[in-house]
Amino acid sequence: MSVDLPATMTAVEISEPGGPEVLRAVTVPVPQPGPDEVLIKVAAAGVNRPDAFQRQGAYPPPKGASPLPGLEIAGTVVQVGAGVSDPAVGDDVCALVTGGGYAGYCVAPAPQCLPVPGALSTVEAAAVPETFFTVWSNVFDRGRLQAGESILIHGGSSGIGTTAIQLCKAMGARVFTTAGSDEKCAACTALGAERAINYRNEDFAAIVKELTGGKGVDVVLDMVGGDYIARDIDVMATEGRHVSIAFLGGAKVELNMMKVMLKRLTLTGSTLRARPVADKAAIAVALRDRVWPLLADGTLRPVIHATFPLAEAAAAHALMESSAHIGKIVLTV
Repeated sequence: MSVDLPATMTAVEISEPGGPEVLRAVTVPVPQPGPDEVLIKVAAAGVNRPDAFQRQGAYPPPKGASPLPGLEIAGTVVQVGAGVSDPAVGDDVCALVTGGGYAGYCVAPAPQCLPVPGALSTVEAAAVPETFFTVWSNVFDRGRLQAGESILIHGGSSGIGTTAIQLCKAMGARVFTTAGSDEKCAACTALGAERAINYRNEDFAAIVKELTGGKGVDVVLDMVGGDYIARDIDVMATEGRHVSIAFLGGAKVELNMMKVMLKRLTLTGSTLRARPVADKAAIAVALRDRVWPLLADGTLRPVIHATFPLAEAAAAHALMESSAHIGKIVLTV
């Protein structure tokens, strides 16, 4: 099944590696879904740090992925490939994709599509997949966070951070976070963090140790890397789990492994984009079961800082790289 489709569409491509100015609107053919895929008419697309890394030439798309940036979208299914029974043509969905989101139409694996939760707008729905898939996979699958445990989330005002604060709080954890200004810290506490620590003038390790009575936290979600890792280990509880998802402060670290051994710590991490569809499908099932009801009833809600028309993707990237935003930036199509 399908609806009448145009032959071409507007998309934003990376003309060459560089700054935001290398993003440009172009006319390209509308892609076609293969088996187990659907074609989505894109209404909105989330902007994420990996998009900027790809634009800079530091994060090439996986083999077979669209060269266009954009890892999450929301819109309406307009065509389905062989073997697809769900979603169907006409369904409003949000989807995690490996690329191609900055466009009028985008192909997505059917198992990576989820219905738009009833309480969310299309713009909000487009801001959900990348962060919620990432947080669920890393905090709850790899980090094994349980109700009653505690977590330290770095970058609390980012898209990942604002998602993690809300989700961990909703699942019954104590939440501590770091952010780079008093305004951002206030936003984090409003979302449910017990304490937001301004890393520019406060020692997060000392504060978290004090707040946990010297025990430390059970889980750390780290997107900074560099010298943060050793400080994270100092503030972790016995049997704690450290999860790395990015290295904005550097991927090479120096550790005292004796502390890891004495505390019986687990150091882990993951990337999402290049994982097989089956892995992402399993995350989607967990999200639909455990998280989608909380989005539908308004318990959780993505934080939208700003929206830009698709043609202004360069301005959206410039804002993201300024780190002046709180939450997510979304392109509207």
